[in-house]
Amino acid sequence: MESLLFVRHAETDLAGRFCGHSDPPINERGHRQIEKLLAALHTESIDAIYSSDLSRAFVTADAIGRTIGLSPIVVPALREINFGEWEGLSWDEIEARDQSYALQWSSFYPDIPAPGGEAFAAFQSRVLTEVRRILALASPQSAVVVTHAGVMRVVLRSFCNLDEKAAWERTSAYCGIFRYRSGRLV
Repeated sequence: MESLLFVRHAETDLAGRFCGHSDPPINERGHRQIEKLLAALHTESIDAIYSSDLSRAFVTADAIGRTIGLSPIVVPALREINFGEWEGLSWDEIEARDQSYALQWSSFYPDIPAPGGEAFAAFQSRVLTEVRRILALASPQSAVVVTHAGVMRVVLRSFCNLDEKAAWERTSAYCGIFRYRSGRLV
């Protein structure tokens, strides 16, 4: 694979909440974000589209695919981290439930998971294994990977050597994009 464009999915009504494996639909603002994304991608050469199996990513990927005549390839390993009991909650709600554990999680992240959630090491391994598999494909030459901010941060830190702060900044925008080509961020 020569080039991967990583795209964060469009916005949902759970924006600002812990939305890992939760599967809310894209909201109205998210649909407008997709329109802007399609305009930004109109000059790109895209040979394949890979998508998380969660609807917010798939709907974003499907819109790209319909524009260029490709069907997204659904890849469950591109899902966001599972936040367990914290799914759908705001940070204020998490602190109200168990302030002690919230403080511990905040202090020691990524070394401890959310209650009932996925361990970060397992999440990172899942993501890196899948991205390496996609990169190892001889064909297609370029692809779009529609996924989640956490997945994109793992790629940015592991493959592009960005620190945590820079990776967060690069992944904050819904329908945000970064390109990974030949071992570097472009």
